[in-house]
Amino acid sequence: MRLTVRQATTQDAPALARLNWRWRVEERGQPGPDRASFLDFFSTWMIDHRATHLAFVAEVDDRLAGMAWLMLASRVPTPTRMDRRTGDIQSVYVVPELRGGGIGAALLDAVLAQARDRELEHVTVHSGERAVPLYLRSGFRDGQRWFQWRPSID
Repeated sequence: MRLTVRQATTQDAPALARLNWRWRVEERGQPGPDRASFLDFFSTWMIDHRATHLAFVAEVDDRLAGMAWLMLASRVPTPTRMDRRTGDIQSVYVVPELRGGGIGAALLDAVLAQARDRELEHVTVHSGERAVPLYLRSGFRDGQRWFQWRPSID
């Protein structure tokens, strides 16, 4: 098995859209628009957001095997830190038939290397239970001061 992890390009947008569709709709059963509309929207969205959402792909023997995203944001400057860039890891996914072989860890390593290169102040991730050990092994700590707000939907 030959594993390659690299930062995605805009040419990868259609393949990443198909991978996202497989994960969310085919595996999780999430409802959505028709497949063609989603693929078109996702590809356009990726191109429009390439400055703030860096995609990474994992390929096994030249076949797309997974993805991970690093969302970049800037926080309000302070007198002691005027450049306060942060990141949030999003949509880490490995195809089911290749899970457990280190692909997720390799994707996470690439994302965190980019975060270090960009000198991000911190990186967050919102994880499902199954992936928590991966993030803990990679140096994440369980946050105790994280709160979430969502608007009420009546």
